[in-house]
Amino acid sequence: MPSSNGDKRAARRKSREERKLPAMVKPTTIAPGQSYELPPLEPEMFINRELSWLNFNERVLAEASEATNPLLERVKFASIFSSNLDEFFMIRVAGVKRKITAGITLLGPDGRPPTAQLELIRAKTQKSLDDQARIITRDLIPALGQAGICILPFDQLTTSQQAMLNQCFIDEIYPILTPQGIDRGRRFPHVSNRSLNLIVALALPEGVRYARVKIPATLSRFVEVLPSADDAPGTQTFTLLEQVIAANLEKLFAGATVLASYPFHVTRDSDIELDDDDEDDHSDLMETMREHIAQRAFGPVVRLMTDTTMPVEIRRWLVEQLHATEQDLYVVDSLLAAEDLLEIAGIDRPDLKYRPFTPAAVLQLTSGPDRSTDEVFAAIRERDVLVHHPYQSFSGVVDFLKAASSDPDVVAIKQTLYRLGKNSPLIPSLIGARDDDTQVAVLVELKARFDEENNITWAEELERHGVHVAYGLTGLKTHCKATLVVRREPDGLRRYVHVATGNYNATTARFYEDLGYLTAREDIGADISDLFNVLTGFSTQNDYRKIWTAPGSLRRHMIEKIEAEIVRHREHGNGYLAFKVNALVDRLVIRALYKASQAGVMIDLIVRGACCLRPGVPGWSENIRVFSLVGRFLEHSRIYQFGQGEHTEVYLGSADLMERNLDRRVEVVFPVEDAEWAAEITDEIMPAYLRDTANTWELDADGSYRRRLPGPGEEPFSAQSWFVAEYQKSPALRTVQRADIGEEAALAVKQVAASAAL
Repeated sequence: MPSSNGDKRAARRKSREERKLPAMVKPTTIAPGQSYELPPLEPEMFINRELSWLNFNERVLAEASEATNPLLERVKFASIFSSNLDEFFMIRVAGVKRKITAGITLLGPDGRPPTAQLELIRAKTQKSLDDQARIITRDLIPALGQAGICILPFDQLTTSQQAMLNQCFIDEIYPILTPQGIDRGRRFPHVSNRSLNLIVALALPEGVRYARVKIPATLSRFVEVLPSADDAPGTQTFTLLEQVIAANLEKLFAGATVLASYPFHVTRDSDIELDDDDEDDHSDLMETMREHIAQRAFGPVVRLMTDTTMPVEIRRWLVEQLHATEQDLYVVDSLLAAEDLLEIAGIDRPDLKYRPFTPAAVLQLTSGPDRSTDEVFAAIRERDVLVHHPYQSFSGVVDFLKAASSDPDVVAIKQTLYRLGKNSPLIPSLIGARDDDTQVAVLVELKARFDEENNITWAEELERHGVHVAYGLTGLKTHCKATLVVRREPDGLRRYVHVATGNYNATTARFYEDLGYLTAREDIGADISDLFNVLTGFSTQNDYRKIWTAPGSLRRHMIEKIEAEIVRHREHGNGYLAFKVNALVDRLVIRALYKASQAGVMIDLIVRGACCLRPGVPGWSENIRVFSLVGRFLEHSRIYQFGQGEHTEVYLGSADLMERNLDRRVEVVFPVEDAEWAAEITDEIMPAYLRDTANTWELDADGSYRRRLPGPGEEPFSAQSWFVAEYQKSPALRTVQRADIGEEAALAVKQVAASAAL
C-alpha cells in the first residue's frame, strides 16, 4: 500500500495513464451509437509531441539569427526561446519524468516509451542550447556592441568602471545577499525554481568548503555602468550582476580565501496537478490552489544548467546535492538564464525595433460622449462584428463591456476569464455594472497555468464588490472566451455575445494574433446562455444549436465535418480543408485528416507549435501541407474552414486540436454566419497566411522544417506586415483590394492540386 500522499498520487497517475489507449486501430466511437472507419495510426505516422515542440522553439531561435529582423527584436527572440524552454521543462519534461518515476512503460503513439522520449529530448535540447550560445556570443553581443550597446565581462571593464560597480555592490547589493555555507552542520540549501546562483569554493583552515549565493531576482540582471572615456557618444555599457557579485565575494566571506565561483541555474517541476481528491464537492478550490502554488517551489529538479567554467567534479557534486541526475544536467558556453535578455530588448532604441503602429479602431464598438450605448448595441444588431487583434484595437472589446456596464437596460452580464493580466481594464466595468438591477456573473479559471495567483487576486476583488464568481468545473479547465450581455429592449430581452479565440487580456492583445466575434444572433445567444448555466450551475448540456463545445461534442462535430467534406469531394471533386491552430496533437483528428487526404481532399494546416501529423507521405498524406508561421506577433487564432466556394463553412474558437483541449477543457468553437465576414476569413486572412514567404516554415515528411522562400524574382511576402498595412486603410480601400488576395488564394489551391496530381 502507498505510504505517503506522494505515493498515492503516483499510483493514481499510473492508473490514469494506463487507462489511456495507445494508437487505436478499430472503428472509432465518436458518440454513443456512432462510429467512423478511420485509418489506423501507425507509430511512424505520429511525430512525437515533445520533439515537435522543440522544433517549434528552434524556429523561435532562428528568428534571433535572422538578419532581416531588427537587432533588439532578435535579442527578444533569444530571450523568448529561453523562457519557452523553462516552461517546457517545468511542465512537459516534468510530466515525462513523473511517468518514469511512477514506473509507466506504456509506449506513446509514436512507439516510444517515456525513457526513450527523455533521451531524445535531452539530446535535442542540448543542441538547441549550443546553437543559442553561439548566436548570443558570436552574433548578438558583437552586433549590439557595434550598435552602441556593449555587454562586457566585469574583468574587461576599465578600472574606474570596476570601482564604481564595487561601490554599487557595497551600497545596493551586499545588504540583500545571504551567503549559505555548506558543511556538516549546514546542509545544502533549498534552491528555488528558475533561480540563478553561484556556487563558491572557499579555502578555510579546515580545508576547501563550498557556499551558495543566490543572485537576487529583484535586481536587474544587466547592470549598467558609466561609459568610458573611449566610448562613442550615446554608448550604453552593461555587465552581468553575477559577475559583479563574484568580483566582490571576499566581502561576503571575510577571513576565507575565495578560490573560484561558478554560476548555475535550476528548473523544477512546476505543474499543478489536482487529483480528484483535491476537487471533491467539499474542498475549497481557492485554498487548494493556494496550497499547490506554495508547493510549486519545492518540486523535483528537472533541469540543472551550468556554464563550461564549472569543473566536472563540482557539476557531479551539485547534481547529487540537488537530487538530480546526469540526464538533468545541461552545460552551455554562454550566459545562463538567457530569458533575462528581455532587459536588453527593452532598451529605448526605436531604431533597433519593429516600426510601431497604432491598432485600428473598431468603429462599430466605439462608445463615448458622442455616441450612446444604444448605438453600440444597434450596430451589433444590424450586423455581426469581426475583430482582428492586434491589428484592431482591444479597446473595442473594452468599449463593448463599458457600454454594457453603463446601459440602464442591461440586466445581466456574464463572462469567462482565463488570463486577465495585471492591470485589466475589464474589471472596473464588471464591478461598475453590479447593482440591484443587474446580475453580473464571472467564471475565473483559477487553474490557468502560471496565472493562478493573478486570477485569485482578481476573483477576490470581484467578490468584494458583490460580483458572483465561479471557479469552474471539477476536473476541467474553463478555457473558452465568452461574454454574454442580456438587454431589455422594446420587443423583449435580447442577448449580445462576444466569443473569441484569445483571452480577455489587454496586454497580450497587443502582440497575440486573435479573432473576436460579436453577434446578436438568437441561436448563438441562447447557446452561450445555456453554456453559462453549465459553468455556474449543475446543467449537463452537451449539444447546442450552433456552437460546438468540449469536452462534449467538439471532436464529434469536427470529425463529422471532415467526413462530410470527404463525401462532397467524391461528388464534386474540389474538397478542401484549411485549419489554423496552435497545435495539432489529437490522434482521432489526425486519423480523420489522413482519411480525408487519402480520399483526395486538399488540406492546408497552419500549425504554429507542435504538429504530430506527418504530411507528404505517399498513400497517407500527400494532399496535406503543414506550415508554421513565427514572426513579430504570436499567431494564436484558431480557424477551421470546411470546403471552398459556395460550400464553405467557417468556424472560430478557443480550442486547439489536442486531447487536453477536447477532453479536459471547456472550449467553444462557433460558426461565422455573416457571409461577408466568412469571406474575409477565407478570401483574405487565410490566403495571406498561405502566401507568406517571410516568416513561414514548411513541415516535411521526415518531421523536419524548412524555411518557405519566395520564388525566383519574387519579393518575400509577410502576412503580418500586410495585415498591419491593410488595417491602417479605410474600410473602403480595404474592400477594393480584397479581390486580389482572393484570386491568389484560388490559384494557390489549384497549384497544390496540380502538384499532388503529379
